[in-house]
Amino acid sequence: MNETQNYIQENKQRFLDELFDVLRIASISADPAYKDEVLKCADTVADHLKKAGADNVEVLKTKGYPVAYGEKMIDPALPTVLVYGHYDVQPADPLELWTSDPFEPVVKKTELHPDGAIFARGSADDKGQFFMHVKAFEAMMKTNSLPCNVKFIIEGEEEVGSASLADFLEENKEKLKCDVILISDTHIYSVEQPTVTTGLRGLSYVEVEVEGPNRDLHSGLYGGAVPNPINVLAKMIGDLIDDKGHITIDGFYDNVLVVSDEDRKEMNKLKDDPETYKKSIGLNDIQGEEGYTTLERASIRPTLDVNGIWGGYTGEGAKTVIASKAFAKISMRLVPNQTPEEITEKFTKYFEKIAPKSVKVKVTPHHGGMPYVLESDTKEFQAAKKAMEQAFGREVLPYRSGGSIPITSLFEKVLGAKSVLMGFGLDSDAIHSPNEHYGLYNYYKGIESIPYFFEYYTKG
Repeated sequence: MNETQNYIQENKQRFLDELFDVLRIASISADPAYKDEVLKCADTVADHLKKAGADNVEVLKTKGYPVAYGEKMIDPALPTVLVYGHYDVQPADPLELWTSDPFEPVVKKTELHPDGAIFARGSADDKGQFFMHVKAFEAMMKTNSLPCNVKFIIEGEEEVGSASLADFLEENKEKLKCDVILISDTHIYSVEQPTVTTGLRGLSYVEVEVEGPNRDLHSGLYGGAVPNPINVLAKMIGDLIDDKGHITIDGFYDNVLVVSDEDRKEMNKLKDDPETYKKSIGLNDIQGEEGYTTLERASIRPTLDVNGIWGGYTGEGAKTVIASKAFAKISMRLVPNQTPEEITEKFTKYFEKIAPKSVKVKVTPHHGGMPYVLESDTKEFQAAKKAMEQAFGREVLPYRSGGSIPITSLFEKVLGAKSVLMGFGLDSDAIHSPNEHYGLYNYYKGIESIPYFFEYYTKG
């Protein structure tokens, strides 16, 4: 393993330069205008897998964008690690808020990244993180230290809900057979306190429509006498959460898994600092469900948030109308034992129930995902913990994340394997936002940690 780590140190600049080549490809899966770039990125990833030493490298077709696949099977009697990542990225809009070209990566020093951070779309989500695995694999291959089998699937539709992945997994179940899935698409709590993600929240996402009059009305002639759909929608949304931060939907908490006091105590070792938290996102105060810390509110408790709301006139100047319709997009993060189907149904019934008779409402479900938990006493978690402790030189704690990665439950259902969420980003990396970035320290620590995971997992 010393030889492997030495190889990593000797090739750090090349590993960075090669990542930059991948980051320059605008592989935006949500926008058809970038189709050629997405396909180019799939080919580029496959090429890097081949150069790193993978066998049977293919760009496999799906109903949507392809999956880059490669493997190295050294002994069928040894465990097989399946590495998952995604090469597609979010749109870079709004471009004017970027301090540099989102597809021309640059390294800049920041307060949290004194050694520098890579500023580019996809640097943290997920090109910089999946590419760590390619380079760690290369290091193990070049030093003849790969201790077990490995397979790679790097997909191109994660940012649009992995629409083709379920069919792809079913159709390639035998090819993808494995013992564990290794994913780096999450973050650590901090550089000073590295963590392994042991839980993710699920998701129920809906769009709501409130309809009043059969056309937009003059607010002077009709104001005060007819329902205003925007006003009605705003009140209905306000009524979904009470003054204690509790979601009011009937039966919403019926199946919520209650986390034990012992587990809550363990997770709060992460030193929840409200002042630092407020400062990091420019807030004067925080809020949330009564009786829980900020860490708990953002991880082990379900939530309801409005992601967008619109209706009426939003152009320049004034236009005095009562809109015919108002709309909102609402997401609910779910915890273990809740399902997106259950929560979507309960939301729909409740939203229809609280609507005044003067309006019509419509709820349209969008995508959803199941919550996920990896117990901290498992072989998979322990291998990740030991690996990161070896690389970081400090204790690594379990961490429940508030985000959602629906494919973790899908992997377990189809392939029968647990996923290890060994991410290395920070929650301040501005993923999905202008000026996304990924610390150089984090990038290299990831590459250093991964070979240790393979070693400890193989030893059991």
